[in-house]
Amino acid sequence: MKLHKPNADILVPDGADLNAALARTTHLGVGAHQDDLEVFALHGIFECFGQRDKWFTAVTCTDGRGSARTGVYANYTDDEMTAVRIQEQRVAACIGRYSAALQLMYSSAESKNPATAGLTEDLLEILKATRPKVIYSHNPADKHATHVAVFSALLAALRRLPADARPEKFYGVEVWRNLDWMADNRKIVLDVSGREHLADALMGVYDSQIAGGKRYDLAVAGRRVANATMFDSHSIDATTSTNFAMDLMPLIRDDRLEVATYVGGLIEEFRTAVMQQWQALKRG
Repeated sequence: MKLHKPNADILVPDGADLNAALARTTHLGVGAHQDDLEVFALHGIFECFGQRDKWFTAVTCTDGRGSARTGVYANYTDDEMTAVRIQEQRVAACIGRYSAALQLMYSSAESKNPATAGLTEDLLEILKATRPKVIYSHNPADKHATHVAVFSALLAALRRLPADARPEKFYGVEVWRNLDWMADNRKIVLDVSGREHLADALMGVYDSQIAGGKRYDLAVAGRRVANATMFDSHSIDATTSTNFAMDLMPLIRDDRLEVATYVGGLIEEFRTAVMQQWQALKRG
């Protein structure tokens, strides 16, 4: 595996050969920052945890050096924060028993620059080596510019693969901005119930973020519980913890489909559903 950044970090938690670890991958998560994967790809991590025939591989695209910090981390330099975040991602990979964890070490600015070809090329090489059945990433309606840029690079890489090498499922999951706005029949419900202890352990690794001023551990757990309870007002809860995802398969079935057109259509469906509810109320 030849990556563009000489400081790219690669870990295979169980000590297997890297090529073998990549080849056995069935579920792939591609995120912008250290801890993103443990937020949006929890379903894939749980699907593979302790299984012999399913393996989760994590790809973190940026170095995380621009993260917010306070408390013990208040005076950390960007280089020191980067070192901490690399190690945190490594520990999470060990706790989650990932097949492999790759940290590509692009800056946020590089990831957002369309002229940076390296990120898409690295992702293409990883896709060729892993051939995953399922991919989890940021959804294109996320409000974090780096998240959207990473999604864009991943989509570009996927569209360079032949049709028979593309995944069976491609999920864009909520992080910065939830997906509650989507029409219910468009939401993919990812059930992550029953292993809250493991979810807590994975998020608890990221002390640089939690003690550094952002309570992601509480926020993401609360969102998952809220999703499970608030999804259906007329039935008992089918799950206790849920992530919502956007189906991104249309974007890799049709390479000509513009992302803005696809997302715009989902927004219009939501608008139509709201208007129809009010019209029905007026009619009595």
